[in-house]
Amino acid sequence: MASLVVLGLGSNKAYKRVDGRVQTPRELLEEGARKLNGVLSDLCVAPVFETEPMYVADQPRFLNTAVCGWYEDTPRGLLSVIHDIEASCGRNRAEERRFGERTLDIDILLFGGLVMSEPDLEIPHLRLVERAFALAPLLAILPDAKDPRSGELYRDILKKAR
Repeated sequence: MASLVVLGLGSNKAYKRVDGRVQTPRELLEEGARKLNGVLSDLCVAPVFETEPMYVADQPRFLNTAVCGWYEDTPRGLLSVIHDIEASCGRNRAEERRFGERTLDIDILLFGGLVMSEPDLEIPHLRLVERAFALAPLLAILPDAKDPRSGELYRDILKKAR
């Protein structure tokens, strides 16, 4: 059975490909969405929002968006696909600083109404309720979305987020 999932995408660092072509953060978001279109059915893409970095201020502004669509496999299966897409867009987790610059970052924000907490996978995303940069794109595509933990509307949570 398919689950409706919402993924947050962010980028603030260009990526120089092996062929020498440089992809801008906006192009990396577009490539990520294109690749996710092959993974999620009925893909819907939010507008791109430009935001200040959170947690680590000494880095470029981020571009953020969200996508939603239907996924047939498990959260772990989706996480694996996401990591492959990020890597294909230049992300190297071993060389980046926490909350720092990213070529492409994809987070599982929601996975149906699932609530799960494991060391490397928390659904809904652990910091979603404090991140306006993730909530705004989410609400652009699912304006009536609710937090599966509290039942509170994300639009009400957004009013309190940074």
